[in-house]
Amino acid sequence: MSDKQVIIFGGDPAGVAAAIEQAEAGRRVVLVETSPALGAGSIPRTHLLNGGSAGVDPNLEAAKKHPNIRIITNAVVEKASAKDGSYSFRIRRKTARVDPEKCDGCRECIRVCPINMYDDFNEGIGFRTAIDFFNPGAGEFNIFKEDMPVCQATCPANLDIRSYVGQIADGEYAKSLAIIRQSLPFPLAIGRVCPHPCETACNRGYMDEPISICTLKRFVADQEMKSGTTAPAEIPDEFHREKVAIIGAGPAGLSCAYYLGKAGYHSVVFEALAEPGGMFRYGIPEYRLPTPTLMHEINWILSHGAELRCNTRIGHDISFEEILSQFDAVFIGVGAHKGMKLRIKGEDMQGVVDGVDFLREVNAGNKWPAKGKVIVVGGGNVAMDAARVSWREGFEEVYVLYRRTKKEMPASPWEIDAAEQEGVKFQYLVAPLEVVGKDGKMTGLKCLRMELGEPDGSGRRRPVPVEGSEFVVEAETLIPAIGQTPDLAFVPDGSPLNITRWNTFAVDKSNYMTNVEGIFSAGDVETGPDIAIRACAGGRKAADGIVSYLEAKRSQGRQSSTAAS
Repeated sequence: MSDKQVIIFGGDPAGVAAAIEQAEAGRRVVLVETSPALGAGSIPRTHLLNGGSAGVDPNLEAAKKHPNIRIITNAVVEKASAKDGSYSFRIRRKTARVDPEKCDGCRECIRVCPINMYDDFNEGIGFRTAIDFFNPGAGEFNIFKEDMPVCQATCPANLDIRSYVGQIADGEYAKSLAIIRQSLPFPLAIGRVCPHPCETACNRGYMDEPISICTLKRFVADQEMKSGTTAPAEIPDEFHREKVAIIGAGPAGLSCAYYLGKAGYHSVVFEALAEPGGMFRYGIPEYRLPTPTLMHEINWILSHGAELRCNTRIGHDISFEEILSQFDAVFIGVGAHKGMKLRIKGEDMQGVVDGVDFLREVNAGNKWPAKGKVIVVGGGNVAMDAARVSWREGFEEVYVLYRRTKKEMPASPWEIDAAEQEGVKFQYLVAPLEVVGKDGKMTGLKCLRMELGEPDGSGRRRPVPVEGSEFVVEAETLIPAIGQTPDLAFVPDGSPLNITRWNTFAVDKSNYMTNVEGIFSAGDVETGPDIAIRACAGGRKAADGIVSYLEAKRSQGRQSSTAAS
């Protein structure tokens, strides 16, 4: 037999015939097909069928039984490379959801399948179920959806939910976790804090209840952590010479560092605060995301070729210009750690503290001087976190004021319910007017009743003031939690970086590069305040952009050297 190995892509009749031809010539053949079975194109679409066995290709069985042919179905090529006239391919085989050894072709699964989709084989004329067969003669079935499942499409990171949930059903927890980490390096953290929009979109919810996608993610990550096992760092034996600076050790920055490490690039992560994690560490309360759990995950991520430098503020400990001169590419993921002001009279009084600052201080381990009553203004998850942490810090009464009704609150419903159960008092259709006090110290908050008018640009009904309805709520502390914005003080004056009117960086979504070559950005500093999994997804996509950028520069350098010689 020849030592030469041939790879053929496509298991249609032409591909199968080519595989047999090469195998008969004594070559070892690898036949790769993206569909779950060979022969997907057996029935010619340009011919009328009049019975018979038009869908049966006699070569199929011959290919399956040939000793020189290895068949890989349900597979995609993830990477290809060439060297010295030879080719290497990294192929990932997707999980098959039907066991061919047990399937007897009864077709009961087709009859009971709850998902209908356009029939791609018939050019979208009519519908088929999500489970289908590709060769009637061979009787090979599989659950196969050419388009992305709605849960996966809704997930900001586009996690392969169907595959990792399927692996859990099979008891393959390590394999499930490996699938998750292909798109998300933070299953422990995200499994605890994500508002899981994927579950809202889950088709199963139309029948009974959505699949617990987020909890299952947390389950397999917890299994690994509690068992004391640690997945090996997936890094190459040698790293490339180029280095990348990452500004911000939050979800976006650490995700970027992780995928850069897997691609063979060292990174140095600069963090202004004492510990890494960004909003994971300093914005989410300990009762939702314990610090030891978060650090367990971060330490594993850093083992993929990343160096961490905490207590290093850009523009103070090292200049932005130094960063640009010392590294081959820069990623900015500083998040949105600056709270927005209420813009009312008296908010500079003692006793007024921004929500993100309050949570940062408490999460850093600093005991808050809680006394009397506290008012939290806002209706998002940060407001709910601030209110629930206020109880734990020892305030006697905790109030949340929101200018719309409970129905319009953007916070997750379960967070609102938890706050109510813990004793937080909610006052709806109330807006702050003025902080009142004495000798520079807050003593209360003057408010105004509201009513809902016509919908605004967000689709929610606009709150309209009720004339003459002012009243004062007595309190010693006020925590505004109405929004956040990135702090871009580290960007030098006159920088060419394109900063939007929302104080975020404008990027090319194809590679997450800013308008300045070699500078990339993602996370809240690019999108504005958003959920953590979107920041993780942005960090991953930016890492892909950085890799492509550095590879292109390296290729240009080789071409220049060749031309010079």
